[in-house]
Amino acid sequence: MSSIIPRQLASVVRERLKSYQVVTITGPRQSGKTTLLRELFPDFSYFTLENLENRALAQQDPLAILRSNNYKVVLDEVQRVPELLSYIQGIVDENREAVYILSGSHNMLMLESVSQTLAGRTSILYLQPLSLEELDSSANPRYTADELIFQGGYPRIYDRGLPATVFYEDYLATYVDRDVRQIRNIGNLSLFQRFVTLCASFSGQMLNVTTLAKSIGVDRRTVNTWLSVLETSFLIYFLPPYFRSFKKRVVKSPKLYFRDTGLACSLLGLRDPQALRNFYNYGSLFENFIVNEISKGFYNRGQKPPIYYYRDSNQHEIDVLLNLGDRIRPIEIKAGTTISTSYFKNLNWLSAQSGVPLDQPTVIY
Repeated sequence: MSSIIPRQLASVVRERLKSYQVVTITGPRQSGKTTLLRELFPDFSYFTLENLENRALAQQDPLAILRSNNYKVVLDEVQRVPELLSYIQGIVDENREAVYILSGSHNMLMLESVSQTLAGRTSILYLQPLSLEELDSSANPRYTADELIFQGGYPRIYDRGLPATVFYEDYLATYVDRDVRQIRNIGNLSLFQRFVTLCASFSGQMLNVTTLAKSIGVDRRTVNTWLSVLETSFLIYFLPPYFRSFKKRVVKSPKLYFRDTGLACSLLGLRDPQALRNFYNYGSLFENFIVNEISKGFYNRGQKPPIYYYRDSNQHEIDVLLNLGDRIRPIEIKAGTTISTSYFKNLNWLSAQSGVPLDQPTVIY
């Protein structure tokens, strides 16, 4: 069994506490938030509001929690009792020594409350599943790309040696039973589960709400609601199109990605890494994996990923464009094992466009 893997976000959390009394950490359930917080703040009082007794105390006597341990408190799953945030606001405005670490697994539910109540008082950070760089720096063995795509990045798979197939089946069962019911009252859970699986088959592709609606047999409004649920609970995200500085007619639909390819593989019924190579959608899963790794690099430095893609009506497409302010960095992602001159076709086209300063055009394969 492997030891706990050090997380790159830890140094960012310490740095932010030099400027903020409140730090908020959010991210997918099981991404390692609790472990990170317990390691970073062993001397703080720790309360998880998933615990019914803690939740009842927070609702009945919030100051008993917030004043504990000389105002040094970690609050896990804080979105369960959002009224605590108003008390925290008042405390940190009066007490410069108070420090609160907040965490939660529901993106929009939590951040809407935090942004409204603690605007200017908290730094918000995102903990993603393990990155390739974090795995490489740990005592874990080296993995092939196919093994990493299949296993994904959830820490329990590596810390506790859990088989990926077992972990994701349990994860999905827990997700539907707990998180979905908390975010939205979805009447037909069986149909919703089919929808989640359908989304996995569209991973790495442009979002087409009409196609999703017809495929599952619901209306567009329902699809948009369900996509919002998946995004809120950190199962999926959308990569927006880049359309500045180009004269061509561009496609403006976002692309859909899963935050963890291991979860996508489980939904698609893949049972081992060897099954990936013959899978019809392997290229999209490989692309999803690389885009995730690029995103994690930014999140782990405490930055919002400035990531886009490009496609126009003339079939020019760039998988990733990093908007670096005064320039863009184009990245092409190819699932082949042998590099080809065709990989550079769209990069060469992009280089020929006037008014587009490029920085280190890259092919990842």
